[in-house]
Amino acid sequence: MADGAGDDPPAMRWWGWGDPNAHPQGLPAHALDFLRETVGISERPRPPVALERVRLAPPGLSEQALGALREIVGADGVRDDHSERVGHAAGKGYADLVRLRAGAPEGAPDAVVYPAGHEALRAVLAYCARSSIAVVPFGGGTSVVGGVAPLCGEHGAVVALDMGRMGEVIDLDRESLTVAVQAGMRAAALERYLAARGLTLGHFPQSFEYVSLGGCAATRSVGQASTGYGSIEKMVLGLRLAAPAGDIDLPAIPASAAGPGLRQLLVGSEGTLGVIGELSLRVRKAPAERVYEGVFFEDFAAGVQALRALAQQHAAPEVARLSDEQETRMSLALAGPGGVKGRLGRLYLGVRGYGEKQERCLAIMGFEGEAGEVAARRKRALALVRSHGGLAVGRSPGRAWAASRFSAPYLRDELLTHGVMVETLETATQWSNLRKLHREVGRAIAEELSAGGTPGLVMCHVSHLYETGASLYFTFIARQRQDDEIGQWRAVKQAASRAIVDGGGTITHHHAVGRDHMPWMQDEVGSEGVAVLLALKAELDPAGIMNPGKLLRGRHSHPAGKPLRGPAG
Repeated sequence: MADGAGDDPPAMRWWGWGDPNAHPQGLPAHALDFLRETVGISERPRPPVALERVRLAPPGLSEQALGALREIVGADGVRDDHSERVGHAAGKGYADLVRLRAGAPEGAPDAVVYPAGHEALRAVLAYCARSSIAVVPFGGGTSVVGGVAPLCGEHGAVVALDMGRMGEVIDLDRESLTVAVQAGMRAAALERYLAARGLTLGHFPQSFEYVSLGGCAATRSVGQASTGYGSIEKMVLGLRLAAPAGDIDLPAIPASAAGPGLRQLLVGSEGTLGVIGELSLRVRKAPAERVYEGVFFEDFAAGVQALRALAQQHAAPEVARLSDEQETRMSLALAGPGGVKGRLGRLYLGVRGYGEKQERCLAIMGFEGEAGEVAARRKRALALVRSHGGLAVGRSPGRAWAASRFSAPYLRDELLTHGVMVETLETATQWSNLRKLHREVGRAIAEELSAGGTPGLVMCHVSHLYETGASLYFTFIARQRQDDEIGQWRAVKQAASRAIVDGGGTITHHHAVGRDHMPWMQDEVGSEGVAVLLALKAELDPAGIMNPGKLLRGRHSHPAGKPLRGPAG
């Protein structure tokens, strides 16, 4: 890794999130009591099975194929042992983790291949195209929509192409404020490298600790501070794509009118056209000051109007998050009676000027930049917020949010251990439609949960602002239906997706399409739009080996999305 970047984190737990050497913290007693009373939990904890009990079919690559791949990437660059295959058998979506924890993933790659440079990457793709071996690009493995599922499509075998050995900084241009990196570099490692030089990328998705930058670009990622810094598509100035048919090398330029934007066609391509091997990214001077604080609104509608005013009057902070009533209540309940959240909870129950109504909503606003600039922007933004009934409650809520901003995946693991289904989904729409879509999607989720016999809690927050609209990020929890956890999840997911599409929202704002959202892609872009993307795939990936069963349904995409083989036994 480049000087100053630091070491990558260890590989994640194969059954969940985080360092496999760290002991899970567990849920505090008050959180378990709240869950027991509201949605119900298992009588006994349900930990994941031991790694050796995970059932996989034997690897299916021939010795000849393994030997050919080892000649390309080196003897230690091809792995087909049990633990490596399990570690690349799935991403981190709810269905992935349910299956992994039970020791029964849908399938696993026949081998994991680690190229260490562009020429090796190209040679691997060329060999796999000739040999009809499907290739699944694998960065941090953080996909929550089936984006790294080891599907083989029409091919006889599948390999995971792990980019972990392509994690170097290539060049830093301080004058132009750009950095070139290999796509396997982790976002956290780049941020450490830049921070040591007084710079920042400003891209902080919830998967920040583990996600690769190539994965961010391939999935059109959005970070928690993207209201201020912009999403990854705004940061990518140039890239190099290795496709089975050849390379596309787009230089880092500030703007171009040279035909349709190829960068935008490749950002968000989800590994279906080729592998992004290198990226040139815009960076900024690191902020001298960060101020995060809390604001209460009387209700969600008032908060939405305030955020719209901030966005349309160009006064939005870098971070702007508005929790609806249910999410505000649950956040405070899970935080417990002590500390800053306890004091905030007491304030929630006693805000003056809101009468007896107790359906308040908490927003987090975060300002970053030079001290004087932050003070002026904050003053203007808070004046707008107050004009819409907002009540600033100080910096403690903001500090608490910042300290726990990457903790949700760890909490999900603990909820699964206690038999609680927890899932997230997101969308975006125009301001004029936002509250209606919020109601309709929330209602669809709640009704499907109740129809399935497991009523739960449905929560939402606005997480990213634009002049014309905003995103909605839903979380729902319910007790798992022990006889059919995947069927329970799928029914709710489908109901929510249909409500999103029918309600005028995008099927995904930043989680990507992957496998889970693929059935809704045509609703989003139309049949001719799908045809255009399939034509591009046929040109760059004529053998159809790149990430089958993701993004697009059609030629070179397995219609059923079946894995190579199911678990053994």
